[in-house]
Amino acid sequence: MSTVLLQTTYFGPIQWYQKLYRYNSSLIEQYDSYQKQTYRNRCVIATANGLQALTVPVEHNSQLVKDLRISDHNQWRRVHWNALQSAYSESPFFDYYADDIRPFFEKKYEFLIDFNESIRQTICDLLDIQPKVEYTSGYEKQMEGVDDYREIINAKHPQADADFQPRRYWQVFEGKHGFQANLSILDLLFNTGNEAIFYL
Repeated sequence: MSTVLLQTTYFGPIQWYQKLYRYNSSLIEQYDSYQKQTYRNRCVIATANGLQALTVPVEHNSQLVKDLRISDHNQWRRVHWNALQSAYSESPFFDYYADDIRPFFEKKYEFLIDFNESIRQTICDLLDIQPKVEYTSGYEKQMEGVDDYREIINAKHPQADADFQPRRYWQVFEGKHGFQANLSILDLLFNTGNEAIFYL
């Protein structure tokens, strides 16, 4: 497959990383307008109480995603890391990956797009994939020869994606809540380790 167009994501869902892996090249949108409750600044994990969304607070004085600044509101870094520890400490590979993931909750980033890009690079290294990734140079509603997943991979209203068929893997709380599909890539990594690539 040729080129895919994606939104930026915060520890994006498995479906998002599948696109990075399967396409020859990926474009990440940075000139779109910010919208609440999207994967741009939230991820979804499985906890003992069910699904939990972790949201990075942003300052709303900019509308373009590339200019969004991260807010230090409500000690979110500590809250997110504690939530991940609580949800995944019993998973087979949490301890194996913890030292790679923890720094994202210790270092301060000014811009969301830079934070997400650092996360993407680290996750791709852990998955052992080397996607060709570039960022858009301006906003275009349609781009010829590009598969546009900006709205298909959607936290609130996901659209049909014939190329993505979630497959079951072991999850910590599956016995309590059943299998939860297309969670944050962290769920796949912490539960399956270096086999995660086989699910992409």
